[in-house]
Amino acid sequence: MMIRLSAILGLARRATATTGATAVLSLVLCATAATTVTNATTAGATNATTPGATSAPAIVTIAAAATGATAINPAANANTTATAAPAAPAATSAAYLLKPTRVFDGVDPKPHEGWSVLIRSDKIEAVGPTVPTPPDATVVDLTGKTLLPGLIEGHSHLFLHPYNETSWDDQVLHEPLALRTARATVAAKATLLAGFTTVRDLGTEGAGYADVGLKQAIEQGIIPGPRMLVATRALVATGAYGPKGFEANVVIPQGAEEADGANLVSAVRHQIGAGADVVKLYADYHWRPGEPSRPTFTQAEMQAAVEAAHSAGRIVAAHANTAEGMRRAILAGVDSIEHGGEGTPEVFKLMREHNVAYCPTLAASDAVARYRGWNGADPAPPMVAQARKAFGLARAAGVNMCVGGDVGVFAHGQNAREIELMVAGGMSAAQVLVAATSGNARAFHMGDQLGALEPGLLADVIAVEGDPTRDIHAVRAVQFVMKGGKVYAQ
Repeated sequence: MMIRLSAILGLARRATATTGATAVLSLVLCATAATTVTNATTAGATNATTPGATSAPAIVTIAAAATGATAINPAANANTTATAAPAAPAATSAAYLLKPTRVFDGVDPKPHEGWSVLIRSDKIEAVGPTVPTPPDATVVDLTGKTLLPGLIEGHSHLFLHPYNETSWDDQVLHEPLALRTARATVAAKATLLAGFTTVRDLGTEGAGYADVGLKQAIEQGIIPGPRMLVATRALVATGAYGPKGFEANVVIPQGAEEADGANLVSAVRHQIGAGADVVKLYADYHWRPGEPSRPTFTQAEMQAAVEAAHSAGRIVAAHANTAEGMRRAILAGVDSIEHGGEGTPEVFKLMREHNVAYCPTLAASDAVARYRGWNGADPAPPMVAQARKAFGLARAAGVNMCVGGDVGVFAHGQNAREIELMVAGGMSAAQVLVAATSGNARAFHMGDQLGALEPGLLADVIAVEGDPTRDIHAVRAVQFVMKGGKVYAQ
């Protein structure tokens, strides 16, 4: 028996033209030992079952849209090798009732024993101790586990990988963009499966606007990964960044975009137009190898850049280690300070007064020190001791804490390292978990979308073994990951 798909497609198109709606034809073709079935794809490819073999029914569904376009999805069987463009996924309102031992809602520092969470489609529908089970819901038993909002990574670089594998200079100068992008897709998946369902990615470090494409690939379901806020190229003062150490007349690719004065505002706008969700400024850096960090942009330059970014609805993050660089950035109106190792009590007080969040990136200095041979014992190396001191001063000043480890300096998927170090630095486990969920969401102007287990927010939910408010290391024992109502790990 021979069936020509082209004829069927013609009928489908004519039916669509007549009805003005989608026409769907389903054909069930049963092949027997004496039957050869040929299914032609829209490209004209042909497949035949082997004569003399018995095969299961082959099902062909043809959807003819009002435009006349068709999507073909043949059911697979052992003797079918034809491929066709997959149909667009149908909209669903899948419901899940998640039943853990306890719920940490991202706002209350105390977990709620015996609570459940109802998910419908991509949103949280109900949370509490007496959530009824809808007849269409899939019940997920998470006994022994704590349910939390998806964690939010506040400072990542998905286009970097650990410096003990390849130096920063070599990653920027020698690794092909295709290689860096392929590695970034793996990093994105590792981040999601570690329970971090959103990341603020603060610069591609020489990979241009590749983070915009990575974000789109995740949003389109091509690859798994977290929600992304991207900073694209980031912005540095001319001559201030790296790589360095080359003949002055040779143009060397840089890890960020150079811009100054009025051109800085133009660069901000260009990056936003190209896809930046966040603008990142380097308020200070090492002008020459071996020199300490010193301020780069003037306060006036940063103020103009911040005004342009805020006018476009974007937040601004400032890399700043020096007290003066921090001071200029705070007064310029940035939304967060990254690193801040040389911050003083006066500067942290200024941060609190201006409601500027602090991302201490304790894990970055810890990782670099370990690459250089430190085993974690006291006395800590100067860079680690400085970061710890600044963290203590910020806490004492009441600064809003951002949780972000500068992941990429160390391995993606190990994001919990920053959470653990913040607890070791004096914050309670519950305080850090609130900061890593609703705190980061507010700091990144996403609090109306995610960061808490509340009805109406996006269904970004994870479950970990045990109780992380009692033992923070439990955040590494991720047993369940859902993003936007879709289960990625269970």
